[in-house]
Amino acid sequence: MAMLSFEQARAQLLDAASAVSAVEMLPTQAACGRVLAADQVSAIAVPPRDNSSMDGYALSCADVPAVGTRLVVAQRIPAGSVGHHLAAGTAARIFTGAPVPAGADAIVMQELTSHEGDVVIINHLPVAGDWIRRAGEDIGRGDRLLAAGTRLLPQHLGLAASVGLAVLPVFRRLKVALFSTGDELVMPGEIAPEQLPPGAIYNSNRYLLAGLLQDLGCELGDLGIVPDSLAATREALRRASQDHDLILTSGGVSVGEEDHVKAAVEAEGELDLWKIAIKPGKPLAFGRVAGASFIGLPGNPVSSFVTFLMLVRPFILKRQGAAVTTPKPISLRADFDWGRPDPRREFLRARRNAAGGLDLFANQSSGVLTSAAWADGLIDNPPGAPIARGDQVSFLPFSELLY
Repeated sequence: MAMLSFEQARAQLLDAASAVSAVEMLPTQAACGRVLAADQVSAIAVPPRDNSSMDGYALSCADVPAVGTRLVVAQRIPAGSVGHHLAAGTAARIFTGAPVPAGADAIVMQELTSHEGDVVIINHLPVAGDWIRRAGEDIGRGDRLLAAGTRLLPQHLGLAASVGLAVLPVFRRLKVALFSTGDELVMPGEIAPEQLPPGAIYNSNRYLLAGLLQDLGCELGDLGIVPDSLAATREALRRASQDHDLILTSGGVSVGEEDHVKAAVEAEGELDLWKIAIKPGKPLAFGRVAGASFIGLPGNPVSSFVTFLMLVRPFILKRQGAAVTTPKPISLRADFDWGRPDPRREFLRARRNAAGGLDLFANQSSGVLTSAAWADGLIDNPPGAPIARGDQVSFLPFSELLY
């Protein structure tokens, strides 16, 4: 079996990923984390009129020839109201966000003034345009606010609301079935740690993968632990394929593993077993069962975690209709030495330190889940590349990978 590069494996997964087509109209407030299905265009300008960016006084610069000029305060304009034309030789008390009255061409902030009764003393020589936010400065009428394929974040919802968009078209959620097999697996809470039988392990991957899927906005179908038999596994696959877009498992699909998942998928659909030149995470299975895609992740928890982030996440994002599917790395300084590079592409667990560099978790074993909890990102290290203290490395923060 030929070994695939990371780029080859990702490209093959993305080529096989077709976006869902069904669209839902959601209240804007409920659309966070969803993928926008159509461009959104503003019907208005924001701000709709010139307005003040400060609490202060609206005036005409022509009326202030020198510092110390005294002007009668002829009107008061709070936010939400509209003043009248500013008469020559007068000023308007104005508040942040209020429309600038006709006849005024500058705002003087209140800290640069003093007042005596209904007279304001201007202790600053204004320039036309001072502290005025121009109409359309933020958004012009007809501007495209948000592009189709955008994964909606809180700031996108605020932007949509700022132009009056009460509902947004979004692609439906991707439906993902998750199940585990193996008689050795025990769910937390079923057996106390001190009573765990020899050979039994807690099913950490179920919690890990369920959390990753939920953070991506998937609709999760958790089928639990399937009895360790070929018939039960085939039945679980048939059931999952009826109403899910993707079936995800971990462990049991590598060549030589004593598990029924591989045989069950091959009996119910089609399956390719890939060896990928990455560490951790070499084995990955990809196929189909009826109308659902199937992905089998490696069983070691860190391998499962890294492979999901680097390969499954882009696949899911594309199926969700997202325009951007790959993370953006940043270049940071390594504050460690890594003198034992692997021939495969490595994803090393690391975290940023107070000096602006990266520290490396000491134990990079694929079974040490502590490394993923300790880290705040992955170093993407090329095959065979040692790292010396002070080198610049490519870092993928979890903020780019975990939603």
